[in-house]
Amino acid sequence: MKYNFDVLIIGSGAAGLTAAISLAEAGKKIGIICKGVLSEGSTLYAQGGIAAVLDSEDTIEAHIRDTLVAGAGLCDPEAVKFTVSHGRTVVEWLIDHGVQFTQEQTPEGEWRYHLNREGGHSHRRIIHSDDETGKSVSKTLVDLVRQFPNVEIFENHLAIDLIKHEGRCVGCYVLVEAGHQIHTFTANAVILATGGASRAYLYSTNPAVSSGDGIAMGARLGCNVRGMEFNQFHPTCFYHPEARSFLLTEALRGEGAYLTLPDGSRFMQRFHEQAELAPRDIVARAIDHEMKRLGLDCVYLDISHKPAEFIMQHFPNIYATLLEYGYDLTKEPIPIVPAAHYTCGGIVVDTHARTNIPGLYAAGEVTSTGLHGANRMASNSLLECLVYARAAAQDILASPMVSIDPKTIKPWDESWVQDSHEEILVTENWDEIRRFMWSYVGIVRSNNRLQRALDRVNLLKREINEYYGHFRINRNLLELRNLIVIAELIVTQAINRKESIGLHYNIDYPPSSKNQGKIA
Repeated sequence: MKYNFDVLIIGSGAAGLTAAISLAEAGKKIGIICKGVLSEGSTLYAQGGIAAVLDSEDTIEAHIRDTLVAGAGLCDPEAVKFTVSHGRTVVEWLIDHGVQFTQEQTPEGEWRYHLNREGGHSHRRIIHSDDETGKSVSKTLVDLVRQFPNVEIFENHLAIDLIKHEGRCVGCYVLVEAGHQIHTFTANAVILATGGASRAYLYSTNPAVSSGDGIAMGARLGCNVRGMEFNQFHPTCFYHPEARSFLLTEALRGEGAYLTLPDGSRFMQRFHEQAELAPRDIVARAIDHEMKRLGLDCVYLDISHKPAEFIMQHFPNIYATLLEYGYDLTKEPIPIVPAAHYTCGGIVVDTHARTNIPGLYAAGEVTSTGLHGANRMASNSLLECLVYARAAAQDILASPMVSIDPKTIKPWDESWVQDSHEEILVTENWDEIRRFMWSYVGIVRSNNRLQRALDRVNLLKREINEYYGHFRINRNLLELRNLIVIAELIVTQAINRKESIGLHYNIDYPPSSKNQGKIA
């Protein structure tokens, strides 16, 4: 079956939905490809908020400076200025579209938006909806996009490969899980908004859909991809055998939570002058160092010294969730470990969200805009999603539409493949990738570990490509095929970076900058 749209959007997080709404309001016919249900994606689980200059004591220059410092000198100054300067605009756009952000009453009795402070920020500039900002944003945008008659939503559809015709991206082949059918989607413009690739690691805060599909598809099409060595590990993921991927927002540390060892002693002051509010790469490395030094399974996050009412008011979802697992945030320290959280690299785009392939745009975590450099600063991610999604929509609306004749696009051909009776091979390869990535290409790396990882990548790539060429595709095989591309990109780009900087820490290249933090 064939479908044709003005714009095809692959992904339904904040970036995809923002682009869809912006284009639908202008009357464009939109198709949205959702790997799961419409709301599933990293946006739904984002706790912290959106970084934007909203306070009269804060400045655009300060936000730019903080971002550049966190990015360890590898940010694109133009991209940083562009993104930060549009912060207030996108927040107001969300408010106008119904997102309810948390407010507080001033001593004078007036109401204003409450702003958190998080690691790396010199001011309070994180606007939020309690500790469920992503859920609030996602629900609002999902409800809104469903109201447009010119938007068609395809849930439980898996993008296989982008289609290039006469040098231009003109659509995508898509697997429909129900009934195992492969449909051809064409469009005058395509927006990739598929999120990141943290599921390439064994331990991750991301939902299962974050297997790097968009980055892998873009790489196969010929997109420029950079910065994949900079994978951010969130310092504080809840350590519990039954709690999968539940992170404890950085806003907890912004409100005074301490990181402690089992004996209750703090340690972050030995690693950075900002202690618990140091950039995430430094905090994650410090935790990793202390766990290895002392042979610990975890360290602890403790905010119990704050009033219980304050904690329950500011972090109601985290408080309630931890109670379900037997922990009281108001009374005791919470066990935590770092986990793969955010892909700072990705498909290179300009400030119009354009890739190097005509007709193909990208927005959100799938991209490398230049905003994050070597390390993403907290809550700049949702900001980036919104700014670049709107930039993509504006550029599409301002550009002459290149009409695509769907009849010129060949349908998917799987006449030569057969059903597999060895699905266990896919499962084992999936597990092996995630394990060696965690062990060899994790928070702390070495040349020897990276070479071992590359050897495994080369062997598995041959096995996976051979398997893919012979058997009928399904979700697991598609994700496995994409994961090996992601692993190869991360490993090769990590090998090529002959220094320790930001999130890429290689013990064979000791850091020279104070911004790296010290290992005591």
